[in-house]
Amino acid sequence: MTVDSNVSSRINLMRIVLISGIVFVHIPFDVKSSPFNGTYGAFDWFRVFLTEALFRVGVPCLSAISGYLLFRGGLENFSYLKTVRTKSQTVLLPFLIWNGAFFLAILAALALGIGDGYVPDPWHASARDLLTHLFGIEDFPVNVPLYFLRDLFVCILISPLLALLISRVPLITLAALLLLALVPELPLYIVLKRSILFSFSLGIYVGLYNIDLKALDRFAPVGIALLLASSALLATAIYLAGPQVPDWIQLLRNTLAIAGALGFWLLSAPLIKTQIGQRLSKTGSLSFWIFCAHYPLLILLWIVWGKSGIDTYPIFFVLSLALLFPFLAVSNAACRRIAPRLYAILTGGRTKKPTDRTPSAGTIRPELVSQQR
Repeated sequence: MTVDSNVSSRINLMRIVLISGIVFVHIPFDVKSSPFNGTYGAFDWFRVFLTEALFRVGVPCLSAISGYLLFRGGLENFSYLKTVRTKSQTVLLPFLIWNGAFFLAILAALALGIGDGYVPDPWHASARDLLTHLFGIEDFPVNVPLYFLRDLFVCILISPLLALLISRVPLITLAALLLLALVPELPLYIVLKRSILFSFSLGIYVGLYNIDLKALDRFAPVGIALLLASSALLATAIYLAGPQVPDWIQLLRNTLAIAGALGFWLLSAPLIKTQIGQRLSKTGSLSFWIFCAHYPLLILLWIVWGKSGIDTYPIFFVLSLALLFPFLAVSNAACRRIAPRLYAILTGGRTKKPTDRTPSAGTIRPELVSQQR
């Protein structure tokens, strides 16, 4: 099955929008600058709205698109060995390189007396902790956002089983995985984020059963309004109850993270018709570059900020974004131009200019949890 140019462009648009939103989720803070202190009033609530509600949709939305793209051609056109070989280069290898590079940078910084208290200390970690720092075995890796690539690759490894279940008993499978995703504090060790399994499987369902992705576009205004309103209500509940929220709020947050993916997809319908939407849909591999590189840079900015002696956190919040995005855009273009082979490795082969052709599942990337959570 082919995907028309509108859907393909909207997928590209969602990548850059959601990954940019993920950056907000990972802006560092400490106990003194926690939004739950209420020091900055409406600004703190807005931080909670962005980081704890609205942009928690990122991983479910992107993992659903990944599952869809992987099986949009049906089970008969799916080659497991070819898929694993391809995704090892486009998903697993970038995870290992970017996370490993940050791990080595942490080792060097701590050896020089820089970053103590800001990053994990591999020098005094157990072998078990080192495996987690490097590979995300039991918890988030040192480059926290990259847990999504780790979980996505696991989903790809078990995708034939998921696709078989979806083809035989779709409603039972999706219901079981949804329950697993929604119930708070239910450990599942094969993936670090349980919502990924449901969202990835939902994408498989959409691909296998050839669901029309534009069928609900006429309800876009309603869907967008519901997304924003529910995010605002959830943010208010979290802001008033946080930082430790009761299970019922956590259940609502998990629900919005999954259901909100539809709201963001509906948002792409009118947005792709605008000039800025068209431009964003053509940013290509920049979104993956932002995803992999933003967290180490945010930590660096946080360390520098800690030495400045300035305590007004909103200044750091705004300044870090003002510095980060231009730097990532410039560094992405520079690496692509100066070292194209290295760039191809770092981005998992995502070097082609975006066109109307359907993107591959391995080009989808990612929500993440900040170091403090």
